[in-house]
Amino acid sequence: MNTEQKNWDNIIEDTEAFRDQIATVDHQGKRVWVYPRKPQGRFYKARTWVSLAFLAFFLIIPFIKVHGEQFLLFNVLERKFVLFGLLFTPQDFHLFVLAMLTFIVFIILFSVVYGRLFCGWVCPQTVFMEMFFRKIEYWIEGDAGAQRLLDKSPWTPEKIRKKALKHGIFFSIAVVVSNYFLAYLIGMDEVIKIISEPMSAHTGGFTGMLVFSGIFYLVFAQLREQVCTTICPYGRLQGVLLVKESIVVAYDYGRGEPRGKLVKTKVPASGEATAANPDEKTQMAVAQQAVSAGDTRAFGDCIDCRLCIAVCPTGIDIRNGTQLECTNCTACIDACDAIMDKVERPRGLIRYDSMTGIETGRRKIFTPRVLGYTGVLLALLILDVLLIANRGIVETIILRSPGQLYQQKDESHLTNLYTYTIINKSTQDLPVELHLVSPKGAIQIVGQAPGIIGKGSKKQGAFFVELPAAQINSRKTPLEIEILSGGKKIDAIKTNFMGPGGR
Repeated sequence: MNTEQKNWDNIIEDTEAFRDQIATVDHQGKRVWVYPRKPQGRFYKARTWVSLAFLAFFLIIPFIKVHGEQFLLFNVLERKFVLFGLLFTPQDFHLFVLAMLTFIVFIILFSVVYGRLFCGWVCPQTVFMEMFFRKIEYWIEGDAGAQRLLDKSPWTPEKIRKKALKHGIFFSIAVVVSNYFLAYLIGMDEVIKIISEPMSAHTGGFTGMLVFSGIFYLVFAQLREQVCTTICPYGRLQGVLLVKESIVVAYDYGRGEPRGKLVKTKVPASGEATAANPDEKTQMAVAQQAVSAGDTRAFGDCIDCRLCIAVCPTGIDIRNGTQLECTNCTACIDACDAIMDKVERPRGLIRYDSMTGIETGRRKIFTPRVLGYTGVLLALLILDVLLIANRGIVETIILRSPGQLYQQKDESHLTNLYTYTIINKSTQDLPVELHLVSPKGAIQIVGQAPGIIGKGSKKQGAFFVELPAAQINSRKTPLEIEILSGGKKIDAIKTNFMGPGGR
């Protein structure tokens, strides 16, 4: 290996050294607490409105019911799922598998095209952390600098008051949020019962609420960005899903490099701007002073103010390129745009773009891979819609009683014994009855008739099918049995009648 190649390898190693560790963990493996500066800007305002819409949806949906069923319910314990008012039972497992396949393909397609856009805008972790818990923290403890000073200061009555108030509000919100999440698992009616009725009547449910509340409090008070950087599996998938054409939050290094301060000079009443201890007001004042003086230095547009790092909730430097810790929250875009406005340079030094777009200046989203994923996704969506649209409101299982042969009822009639299971998959109680369509014969129910089957429940029983012996011309005679509700056919089953054989 020649000297020039060794030098080039060293340059690559040095510039990529940041990938050897997570920004929030030091070389000893200890947590580096992040104090992000409060972001401001158009993207932050847009995310705030999106978060409010998300919160309204999250809080209202558990109270919406369709035919007495919650609009969305994922009751794993009772194997009961309600999607948009449609009740799904374990018998619909094939639909669930297909829906999961569609969801996986959607994740792949969405990530290939838009990167972690979901994480930055509508992920519950990001929405609650950045738009609610973090704002409460800013309100009580102040911005990043004030929070850092408060944590380093000794325990005083003022510090105890602020910390107690913050964590008290945090836990209160965690209780509310966890109970709402629990409502999506066991139903809002059950949650209200647990809250309103004596604790002794719902010991298990109350314990579950406390556990959920503790987990949510721990996530938002302590774990925070660690959920996104080390725990969330979707974040880990980015390494294999992102391509050069993926739209991500990216730094335009071609325009921004080489970095450099606009001017190094004292500014009255503002302090001194240095690379080691940047000050936003000082930097902006210096920038304006330099622009008014007609500064034409040989640097790129990045003035190395480091505000993009100061506002990042995961503590990364976006100028190093796409990193697994980046959640595409756009805080760095707003911070950089504000500085570009101050120094009278175009916005977009940090922006939504792809690596290909940064390199060539052209965005190319619809690549052959994206078109292929889109085709598969559309096919799966169409199949999902067709299967759900043609999904019956009941599922019927009729089987011949095992180990039983035909019985001679009299000289002219034969009978077979069958068992039935009728599952009501609708959101209403259904009166049902069995009707033999072909061949002509009769059904004799053993015990009680099916009668009314409650929503989401099932009934089992047995019945005899009686056929004239003259109609039995083979060992197996096809039967068709309809399930009627109010005289209307809601399902049909085909089976066989076992006879003595051909004549």
